[in-house]
Amino acid sequence: MALGRGTTVQDHVALAEIELCGELIIAASAARGERLSADRIDEVLNVSTESVSRETEQRAGERD
Repeated sequence: MALGRGTTVQDHVALAEIELCGELIIAASAARGERLSADRIDEVLNVSTESVSRETEQRAGERD
């Protein structure tokens, strides 16, 4: 069954995850070693320790 025009469904979270996976694959293929370090993964994903700590604290507060 063909979908009609304008009925395309996009899952923005899934698209963002696919993009991040692509960035990791590119970084891994360019890496000299066998594996990416945790620091390099954080750099590729644009994650900082500070933002992770803040998010963890927020989640803990939501559970209380």
